[in-house]
Amino acid sequence: MGNILIKNVFLNGGETDIYIEKGKIAKIGDCGGMTADEIIRAKGMGAVPGFVNMHTHAAMTLMRGVEEDLPLGAWLRRIWQVEANVDEETVYWGTKLACMEMIKSGTTTFNDHYWKPSAAVQAVKESGIRSWSSYVCMDHGDAGRAEADKRGMEQAFNDSASWGDKSSFVAGCHSTYEVSKDMLLWCRDFAKERGLKLHIHLCETAAEVEHCRSVHGMSPVRYLDSLGMLGPWLIAAHTLWLDAEDIKLLGENHVNVVHNINSNLKIASGYRFMYDELVAAGANVALGTDGCASSNNLDMLEAMKTAAMVQKAWRGNPKAMPLNELLDIATVNGAKALGLDAGRIECGMEADLSLVNMRSSVFIPNINFLSNLVYSAHSDAIDTVICGGRIIMRGRRIEGEDRVLEAAAEAGRRLLEKSGIKINNVI
Repeated sequence: MGNILIKNVFLNGGETDIYIEKGKIAKIGDCGGMTADEIIRAKGMGAVPGFVNMHTHAAMTLMRGVEEDLPLGAWLRRIWQVEANVDEETVYWGTKLACMEMIKSGTTTFNDHYWKPSAAVQAVKESGIRSWSSYVCMDHGDAGRAEADKRGMEQAFNDSASWGDKSSFVAGCHSTYEVSKDMLLWCRDFAKERGLKLHIHLCETAAEVEHCRSVHGMSPVRYLDSLGMLGPWLIAAHTLWLDAEDIKLLGENHVNVVHNINSNLKIASGYRFMYDELVAAGANVALGTDGCASSNNLDMLEAMKTAAMVQKAWRGNPKAMPLNELLDIATVNGAKALGLDAGRIECGMEADLSLVNMRSSVFIPNINFLSNLVYSAHSDAIDTVICGGRIIMRGRRIEGEDRVLEAAAEAGRRLLEKSGIKINNVI
């Protein structure tokens, strides 16, 4: 891994240099006279930390558009019919396509919630970004499925020893309504005994909350609390339908909660994410896109804009979710949840960052760079992406991207035809 010198980049209101050494940010300031293996002349570009997508199902890029205009329950039933035909090749090419899409929109780390993680990690390795990849338990209360899930989780964890330094294993379980109590407890113990994060969907819909109350006599948050599952190791996706006691429990236990605004809006799950309340209670709030079958893209910049605008609208307060906090939930808060020293452009941090092309009408005038990036620009402003000190996109070109598009389109065609869905590829 060579050293990188980024010259004359816009950062913190002025031009500066950034020196990257051994995958870390080593110096920010005048680097005149310093040499590097790679020099990027970044005049007219701004630097931002790489985005951390804290909840997605990467391989579902190949299911984009399978079902539209359905509520979550009906949508899930159709998606599970398609997923019955998923194999390792599907996961590999679907994840490969997802990695390319995420890199193109400035994401350098993602927290994946899916199956066949070793196939996904192979795609991640080739793409150069970071992943936390899971095996997701979903036993539907069936004892045979539960045993199969236990074996699958154990095998995936053992395999993760050979994944390398840019991919880590995270235990996964689907939800309180698709995972039995015994399976939830097993996942809890599996994660705790190995020092792993545990990733779950939680309080995504009003129907989920009502189901849990009818079956267990309490909300999903209180149910997990009763099972000893709340803590800083838990990554809870959605957390949309919460009461005051739920918020208190999530905060006291410093749970990592993930806002997935575009998916929630599109499936009409809800929009009143309790951001201020969760932060005040002590929860760590991060941002995700969800999978492409529900949110339709993996664009974190779009998710940032939508999240902020919806918060401002439903609260009737233009000061809600201000820009500095918005950047944090898309970067450093996700990194914190994963135990990664990234998310800020500071000395000693992982060199995960993007260079934004400011030679565009949407960056004029440059009164507030972050405002222009979030509210005016689109992800095509991301010109160059660096992850762990390696340049993985330059000039919006990624090595081998034409091959990825062609192979992913073919893998998607095979998957959907097995599922009785005919498509017309244009690639």
